[in-house]
Parts: sequence; C-alpha cells; structure tokens
Amino acid sequence: MATFILTAIGDDRPGLVSALSAPISEHGASWERSQMSHLAGKFAGIVLVSVADSRLDALVADLTALESEGLQVAIERTGEADEAPSQRLSLELLGADHPGIVAEISASLAERHVSIEELSTDVRDAPMAGGTLFEAHAVLNAPPTANTDDLRTMLEGLADELMVEIRLSDD
Repeated sequence: MATFILTAIGDDRPGLVSALSAPISEHGASWERSQMSHLAGKFAGIVLVSVADSRLDALVADLTALESEGLQVAIERTGEADEAPSQRLSLELLGADHPGIVAEISASLAERHVSIEELSTDVRDAPMAGGTLFEAHAVLNAPPTANTDDLRTMLEGLADELMVEIRLSDD
C-alpha cells in the first residue's frame, strides 16, 4: 500500500473538493485525513491518501491533470510513520496582532525539541480596544522527558515579551 500527502491550491469555486476526491475514489484509494480552507479567495488543502501500489501511478497522473481545471496538486510519498513516544500538548494564544508572534513562539519551541503538529491561526477585530487580535491554536509534540512546567514558564515569559496570553495544557 502506498501512502502520500497531497497538497492542492487554486482559485476557490464550488466543486474543487469534488474534483479532487473523484480520482481518489475512482482508483480505489482512501481519503484518510485532511485539512482544507478558503483563504483570501484561494482554496488550499492537504490530504493523506493511501492507494494500492499498482494504482499509484495512474492516480498521480489523474491528480496532476487537475491543473487543467485550475487546481495545482503536489504529491509527496510518505515513509513509515515514526511513532516515537511523546507528550501531546495544547497551546492557546490570544493577543494584539503584530508581526513575529508565530516566529518567536515556534523558534522557542524548536529550541526545546517541541514540534508543532497542528496550527491554526486567525486575525479578528478587537471590538472594545480597536485594532486586531491574533489568535492561535496548536497541538504540540514534546519529548517524553520534557518538563511541562518548564515549558509553561518559558511560554509565560515569552507571552509577557509579546504582550499576548498563552495557555499550555495536556491535549
């Protein structure tokens, strides 16, 4: 069985998910996991797909042919999943929007060998204060030896510097 990550981007319009899912279904492949979004008039998605090895080449050809319909598709074959033990943590962030928030947080986490498994962000109006608020939700993978109290202390210090609120909890 072959597994791969498919990424797709194009101008948003009705039927894009259908166009993407049709060849997957036609080749007997399995749409296992995905995240998709409409951002600034574009459709963007990432999908984990598995298919019989014998059908992989035909499926890849059909998916890349979607470019003629305005959907750019990139495919990356996956390897064996590394299931090393880890701690799953949840991070919630809210504060005044300004450049560098994601860069600062992600760099500090990377220094401590904490990976970001999932990240969603949004900017919204701050109704009472004016301006905009930056909001982030992340699922983190920390080494089993990581001390969550130390991570929390580090993030609280960073939150003070960035003038945001950060909550770290077990996932």
